Amino acid sequence: MIYPNLCACCSTGLLQGERFVCGHCLYELPETGFEKEFGNPVEQMFWGRVKIEHATANYFFKKGNRIQTLMHLLKYGGQKEIGEYLGQEMGKRLRLSAFAAVDLVVPVPLHPSKFKKRGYNQSEWIARGVCAQLGKPLNASTLVRRISSGSQTRKSHYERWENVESGFGLIHPKHFSGKYILLIDDVVTTGATFESCIRTVQHAEDVKVSLAALTMATV
Repeated sequence: MIYPNLCACCSTGLLQGERFVCGHCLYELPETGFEKEFGNPVEQMFWGRVKIEHATANYFFKKGNRIQTLMHLLKYGGQKEIGEYLGQEMGKRLRLSAFAAVDLVVPVPLHPSKFKKRGYNQSEWIARGVCAQLGKPLNASTLVRRISSGSQTRKSHYERWENVESGFGLIHPKHFSGKYILLIDDVVTTGATFESCIRTVQHAEDVKVSLAALTMATV
């Protein structure tokens, strides 16, 4: 009665079995359906840039929509468990697609300074949810962020790429050798962060890479 269990989007009371989001708001979240669409807009971002197997984003992110509310709570409200919940929702779709063939799930890392400030990596919590649905192991220690790139929000495509170029590294690349890796991030806008991660991961021998963002930013 003092701390009622309310929907994070509309503040109505949650029913038994509902977590974070009521059934109505969950149904209204703007899913993309990209995971089964060859040549979808996320894949097109990387054409002619880096080699990938598949790419997707689960939701459209637009200012004012429900997914923005959830992402704000995840990144700035300290509610990391929302990331795991939404990761499971994405994982349910990925396990029915070509993404189910991956060997490892790897979150895009935070720089240690940002991790210390936030207390967690939101992409890792999303990846945990994906792992639970795909039945694949999580590797959050091999791909690391060496340079703190700062906020990407107001940067152009080139500035975003320049901001993250060479910002990542591998610890014990053999952990990725011969593996099919699924990179996970919270949002994809221009693909600059993913591109830098992919180039770094591909320093491992005989590695394949797909990527999945929880959201894709739209105008």
